[in-house]
Amino acid sequence: MSSPHKPVNVGDMRHASLRSILVAFTALTAAPAFAQAAPPVADPAPRIRDVLPEPPIPAPMIVVGENADSPAPTIEAIPRVWSPAPRDDQGRTAYGLYLAGRSALSRGEAETGSAYLSAVEALTPEQPAVRDQAFTAALLAGDLDVAARISPSSDATPAAFSEAGALVSVVQTLVAGEARVANEALKMRPVLAPHARAAALIGPWIAAAAGDWDTALAEPNPTGDPITVLFGRYHRAQLLEHRRRYDEAEAELQGLAFDARAAPLFRAAYGEFLERRGKRADALAFYDTTLAAGSQDPAIVSAKARVDARGRPPALPDYRDGAARALVIAARQASSENANEFAVVYLRLSLNLQSEPGSLYLLGQTLAKANLDTASRDALSQVPRSDLPLYAGAQVALGLSLAEGQRLDEALAAFQAAREANPTDPGIAFVTAGQLLQLERYDEALALLNGPLLDTGNQGANVRFMRGAAYESLGRIAEAEAQLWAALQQEPNEPSYLNYLGYLWVDSGTRVAEGAEMIARAHAADPDDGNIQDSLGWAQYRQGQFDTAVDTLEQAVAKEPANAEINDHLGDAYWQVGRRREAGFQWNRVLTLDPDDERRAEVERKLTEGLEL
Repeated sequence: MSSPHKPVNVGDMRHASLRSILVAFTALTAAPAFAQAAPPVADPAPRIRDVLPEPPIPAPMIVVGENADSPAPTIEAIPRVWSPAPRDDQGRTAYGLYLAGRSALSRGEAETGSAYLSAVEALTPEQPAVRDQAFTAALLAGDLDVAARISPSSDATPAAFSEAGALVSVVQTLVAGEARVANEALKMRPVLAPHARAAALIGPWIAAAAGDWDTALAEPNPTGDPITVLFGRYHRAQLLEHRRRYDEAEAELQGLAFDARAAPLFRAAYGEFLERRGKRADALAFYDTTLAAGSQDPAIVSAKARVDARGRPPALPDYRDGAARALVIAARQASSENANEFAVVYLRLSLNLQSEPGSLYLLGQTLAKANLDTASRDALSQVPRSDLPLYAGAQVALGLSLAEGQRLDEALAAFQAAREANPTDPGIAFVTAGQLLQLERYDEALALLNGPLLDTGNQGANVRFMRGAAYESLGRIAEAEAQLWAALQQEPNEPSYLNYLGYLWVDSGTRVAEGAEMIARAHAADPDDGNIQDSLGWAQYRQGQFDTAVDTLEQAVAKEPANAEINDHLGDAYWQVGRRREAGFQWNRVLTLDPDDERRAEVERKLTEGLEL
């Protein structure tokens, strides 16, 4: 950490912990982007994982992105020797296009990767591996027409690819307005695992659009996974309502709404049905009973307010909209099982059927989970302002992604757009203050942190901690200590708080022993954090324990090799134990790590004059 009497670069060193605290805080406080589940989209399905046991997790089609758990598969896509190498009309070889496509996918740029791999596929249609990869990339990028055209179907094609191709073909046929063709295709060639659940959910809607009511109203297969069966019953109730078989529809919905396992998903849907049937008194009584039983479901609260205001209930979805919503359910289920690539495909298909802001928001979040960051940002940036809370959530999610990519000014612009759309949300105010702190705009950050949204009687330790960091950065040390100490009183075992205040005391020389003890506690709680380990080593240095400090700081540098301040500290420790050449090496390394002007000048002085012993 820098001296407590000069501004701090929050993006550096142990201040990175401030950033992690910021993300964790916003994940709990701001809505809807920070909620564990995405905001409700059309059907009441945000809590699938909480209702029933999860089915087995399907294997992902392809793992891409720099943060993927495992690298994308190594495939000998093009012969090693091929003369002449296939070229496109711009003179680009299939080799170069393939490598460019794979590179783009590894960076999370699905659209660019899809374009390159589709070009390779056109040049080498006899290469099944290339076709499979081009197909997957097209799906993830949303190039559904391309995906339908190159859909793999050979016996050797893995089911994840071939069945996705069959699903895409059926949905795209429905998009083209050919419901009967889509229905017949689905009946003649059912979509199998791992995409059978998605097909089971959309099949009745396609059948209804085709006028095949025997198929549309068939009972869900009871041997299917429990979630799919539940939503199959729900969709059957909606289709019964379409056929004006109201008594049967009500019985089905009532069974779902009073099933202890399913009720959280379908209570609002049952009440909305009663409203549509003109049974306002029954709907209101149901909502009141549900709330009196302790339900905190915001959909029920909103529905009760709507009935009290004599508002119009949500309309019954048409067949195409029902199919789109069914694909959103499939996407939520896949994402809850960490099959995010599947979820992306289902959401792309859903949006091709019906463009919904909530589905677009969910796509952006799911693309981020699949490590497709560029595509995620593109989707989030397209969420319209028509729903201001949803737009604000998308802008915050976009800002967090941009901040993660070190695009700090763009991140701040996104947070500010979120604040404009939802100016009373404390979570958005907090994340904006954090970004201002990252940009060293400390007075502006304090204006938010000391404003009415955040400076409250029940403010969290995170707010006090960030306020203390801002004061410390401005050299207002007494105020900083007061806020950091208050944060510690609320969360006395938080390693970041212990480290920050402990280092402040150690580095200033005011309360070295007490600060060293706090840092030691922080290190014991989080021994893998290189920034905290540096604080520990610096505390040892300040207490004259130079040999011990060398060992501790060497470990810190191993954990954070590109950190200018840790390397600087290690150089000082080497000097103190007589290892002058190694000290010079460390100080010279600091100059290669983009230090601030003050540190650069100090290091250059040490290289010339050394340290006083």
